[in-house]
Amino acid sequence: MTTSVRRLPGWAKAVAALVLVLAVLFAGIRLAVLPGIKDLFGTETHDRSGPALLKSLNDMSRYDAASGDFQVVVDLEKDAKYLPDAIRGTRTLYVGAGTVDAYVDLGQVGPNDVSVNGDRTAATLRLPHARLGRPALDPDHSYAVSKQRGLLDRLGDLFSDNPDSEQAVQKLAVRHIGDAARSSGLAARAETNTTGMLQGLLRSLGFTQVHVSYGS
Repeated sequence: MTTSVRRLPGWAKAVAALVLVLAVLFAGIRLAVLPGIKDLFGTETHDRSGPALLKSLNDMSRYDAASGDFQVVVDLEKDAKYLPDAIRGTRTLYVGAGTVDAYVDLGQVGPNDVSVNGDRTAATLRLPHARLGRPALDPDHSYAVSKQRGLLDRLGDLFSDNPDSEQAVQKLAVRHIGDAARSSGLAARAETNTTGMLQGLLRSLGFTQVHVSYGS
């Protein structure tokens, strides 16, 4: 009685050999048996940006008197009118962190806003109210927690970049941080700090009475 042994076709042997080679290769990468293999398949980052160009110079006359750190969780959802979310729709959960500066614009102070007595011991200053700067989003501490996209949105991402979704949540984060800054008392803190700075400065110059007010 003879037993026939089935031989593998040539293409199957080639596939098996390729799988074996790849298995050994990747095992060598993980075990660091083959020196330099990681460098062969690793990725490299190249910064090919051009030099930054100076577009303008501006003289600053404002005194940055206070700064606030804020964080907001943005939950942005976009739905299609007649389609379920699984087919068309996006929802992004984004943590935005940023700072807002409060300043007093000393460049608006005119000669009529400053008065000094004859023996230069008392001074009265009238300054404009403190203002809030534009919120500055911190990219190192701002990140997307989750992104959910419908089937059509996923297919669209395969054929085109979609930076608008990231920009939308960033703009919302900036807006919410600005709203929080306006209700935080940051501007009042800036006026208090500016008053303390000017009183200390003028008293070091010999003034014994320094009165600072705000408003037109």
